[in-house]
Amino acid sequence: MGVDVVTFGCRLNAFESEVIRREAEQAGLTDAIVINSCAVTNEAVAQARQSIRKLKRERPAARIVVTGCAAQTQAHMFAEMSEVDRVVGNDEKMRGEAWRAARTAFDIGASEKVAVADIMAVTEMAPHLLDGFERGLPRVFVQVQNGCDHRCTFCIIPYGRGNSRSVPMGAVVDQVRALVERGHAEIVLTGVDLTSYGADLPGAPKLGQLTRQILRHVPELKRLRISSIDSIEADRDLLDVIASDARLMPHLHLSLQSGDDMILKRMKRRHSRQDAIDFCAQVRRLRPDIALGADIIAGFPTETEAMFARSLDLVEQCDLTFLHVFPYSKRPGTPAARMPQVAGGAIKERAKRLRAAGEAALRRRLAAEVGATRDVLIESDRQGRTEHFLPVAIAGDVPGMVRRHVITGHDGARLTV
Repeated sequence: MGVDVVTFGCRLNAFESEVIRREAEQAGLTDAIVINSCAVTNEAVAQARQSIRKLKRERPAARIVVTGCAAQTQAHMFAEMSEVDRVVGNDEKMRGEAWRAARTAFDIGASEKVAVADIMAVTEMAPHLLDGFERGLPRVFVQVQNGCDHRCTFCIIPYGRGNSRSVPMGAVVDQVRALVERGHAEIVLTGVDLTSYGADLPGAPKLGQLTRQILRHVPELKRLRISSIDSIEADRDLLDVIASDARLMPHLHLSLQSGDDMILKRMKRRHSRQDAIDFCAQVRRLRPDIALGADIIAGFPTETEAMFARSLDLVEQCDLTFLHVFPYSKRPGTPAARMPQVAGGAIKERAKRLRAAGEAALRRRLAAEVGATRDVLIESDRQGRTEHFLPVAIAGDVPGMVRRHVITGHDGARLTV
């Protein structure tokens, strides 16, 4: 048997799992399962541990390797699990030598499990062109940035990813061109802190300039999408491209986290509530049909009911379509872990109310789409996505194609044609 990769967490992890699979197989690993973990919440770490135990029961002969953000921040916890054979760091996982070293360790029966270096010492980022993506796969990711220089008080991710570093623009353009030549219709630019792109590169190009270069130099690209951004860092070029190029999809996901100014300060965010509202209004003026999503945390330490109400109200104030709700999770070593905590029951109840608001917002947007003509990227024989990332129920079409459809209705979760 070859190498199976089980992915937890973000889109960036999904991309990196493809690199891991390629590098591990090229290193000669066989009958191995790699857990590419997430550290954003305690629940994500617990899910990884549960998966490890389950997989070992199902395949007792397989080697279990743990990597990803949780492996970087809690390496020895995973190493102490009897089911785990090796723990590989978050930078090392992208490098073939780490997987060759793992194979050697398995071959000689080495007792040392942990191969995790100091992530803060990593200063450069190599591009990873994936030949392993299946040809014609509808949507593929291109990693252009990793790490984060900010220190939000709730966030463990900089300690799992390191400081911000970027792939040079020319290398990104080459990757996109190669993927388009392989038949991929939609490219998604991804990173940990995407709008910090380029600060470490000569000339300090920004995300907007990178986006312009891709669209200019790869005219065959049908659809370009941007993953989560920090709205306060959106540059003028990015806004201009949003307004002027239809190939940049009218959909943004924003890292907002709260709608209350005091909570935003305690989170050490760099925007205010009004900044968020103004940005959403600005991009809607530039691209009136744009669909906006956001990350919001429920139950951050010290959050009162009145503070939470301002987060709930932000869904309407910003006219959000997609909501990614995080019940606050206390992460050891972060400043927020030392703040007065909100009761667990209140956190769950607030998260439930936020999710209900998000579901209602999505239904409103679905209803507003009825009668519109949309270009739908076919993801499978059952579903596609519009330019706005709205799901569409599809039957009997060819995955990877972009088809124009008139929206006839919706079922509360997906559009129908």
